[in-house]
Amino acid sequence: MIEPESEIEFSDQLVIRPAEQRLAEVILKIPAKEIVLVSTGRSQAAAMILDARPSSKVTCWYTDSYQASLAKEYLSDSPANVVCAANWPGAGPLKCDACAEDSDVEAVCDLAAVVCSSRGESELTRDIMQSAYANLKIGGCLAVSTDNAKDKWLLNQIRIYNKSVKIRNFSDATVYYIIKQKPLKKIRDFSFVLQFRDQGNLIQLYTRPGVFSHRQMDNGARQVLDTVEVQPKDRVIDIGCGSGPMSLALAKLEPTAHVLAIDSSARAIDCVARGIELNELTNVVASINHDGKIDEPGTYDLAVANPPYYANFRIAQHFIETAVAALRPGGRLMLVSKHPKWYEENITRWLEECEVFPSRRYSMATGVKPAKQS
Repeated sequence: MIEPESEIEFSDQLVIRPAEQRLAEVILKIPAKEIVLVSTGRSQAAAMILDARPSSKVTCWYTDSYQASLAKEYLSDSPANVVCAANWPGAGPLKCDACAEDSDVEAVCDLAAVVCSSRGESELTRDIMQSAYANLKIGGCLAVSTDNAKDKWLLNQIRIYNKSVKIRNFSDATVYYIIKQKPLKKIRDFSFVLQFRDQGNLIQLYTRPGVFSHRQMDNGARQVLDTVEVQPKDRVIDIGCGSGPMSLALAKLEPTAHVLAIDSSARAIDCVARGIELNELTNVVASINHDGKIDEPGTYDLAVANPPYYANFRIAQHFIETAVAALRPGGRLMLVSKHPKWYEENITRWLEECEVFPSRRYSMATGVKPAKQS
């Protein structure tokens, strides 16, 4: 299953993970000129392919801009093209009942190579594999690897497209590959639209695999909405917005407010854009952002965030620092967490008038940007 993973560092060298290493070894024996690679690391397989076949065209597709930036840095001396996009590079969203001559899908490669993790999200893996197969030319090859040497699940998924699967077993990975013999007759739509209410407003939320809290309203976002107050003409920034429940609800609640929704995920931003259309909003702007640098810093009145819990609070710290840069002096940050201790010990490093308090199964952390930064 697809899941971005941290790189292994050894003697200042980025070590390729086994599933990607084995995938590269297999596909180097498969003739192909136009290759799209989906990697859980920094697309080291692309460098291996281009070293062996310098005339090949290799595109590395990421849905996360931070992961894409790491790959671009790693491949800076390589002709590989690194793309960050919500959908398969060169193609828009797949449409239901796409088939043969009537298909809206344009074949864009003759080899699609997908690295998977046994710890990843199953629905995202299905989504990516469908996109890979749909965008292959007839006669092209779909090659998929997993870090599970005893895998059965991924094998069953790839058999949906062609029951004749070639298998390469290794002690640390498994690689499967098939040949595309005919177009897909039907495209499965993995997106989902749900509805929730906020202070009397009905909000429609568009979600996709790979975006936080797919198919459900996140309870953490619910806690922020139940706690935060937005004033007329407030400038609001939603940091790590995901599919946009907080951005959309706050914009609906206060039509005179301006809301900026940012996330490192191109798919998340695609979801927010769909949500803007579904809710007929004109006061929300969604933007891909992983470095925390925004236009018009120091002008926002309110920042909201629901930081992830992994990465030893490094992402939480990044969210706070992004908020501090965005807020005007006296502007407030409101965020939600299930781990209040870190915020109790650290949030005063950046903010004043800080408070950490329980809210149902969560805790809220809030503070105000000082008039003068120390």
